[in-house]
Amino acid sequence: MKYLIAGLGNIGSEYAETRHNIGFKVLDALAGASNSFFSTDRYASVCEIKHKGKTFVLIKPSTYMNLSGNAVRYWMQHEKISTANLMVITDDLALPFGKIRIRQRGSDGGHNGLKHIQQILGNDQYIRMRFGVGSAFSKGQQVDYVLGEWDATEKIDLEAHITKCTEAVYSFGHIGIERTMNFFNTK
Repeated sequence: MKYLIAGLGNIGSEYAETRHNIGFKVLDALAGASNSFFSTDRYASVCEIKHKGKTFVLIKPSTYMNLSGNAVRYWMQHEKISTANLMVITDDLALPFGKIRIRQRGSDGGHNGLKHIQQILGNDQYIRMRFGVGSAFSKGQQVDYVLGEWDATEKIDLEAHITKCTEAVYSFGHIGIERTMNFFNTK
């Protein structure tokens, strides 16, 4: 059984530590825990890891956020992975810092990466894990905020929150989405 885990972010070192790149950070943690490395491939940096008999194909789209659907579609087809086994990890301004919310379907919430994935897939019936980045910005400063780096207090707890996300990915593969949502959405 294979799972495709797409962590959304923007390529380039200038974005590496930004809030918008939390999807990349979670995938880096998953790869690091398995002593695995990403290689550059079509539309994405790709890494395959195994965990308790399950295979997780991790992709960090190299298409920039607003074209993430191209990478997701390509790797779903290339790896023959169904939508039921796809999870997209992204940032969310509507959630407090560190809170995660996992859903099986839903709107893009104004997120350009999710918007493009829905457009390319033709529906909103895919699993997404939203990572709360908070909303401590002034009106009209949303872009600067998500493209800004984590502040000092956020950095203190960031690794623990990322670990929680990696546990949710493994849970999705091992016990299914319903039980994973029941467990992680209530934390």
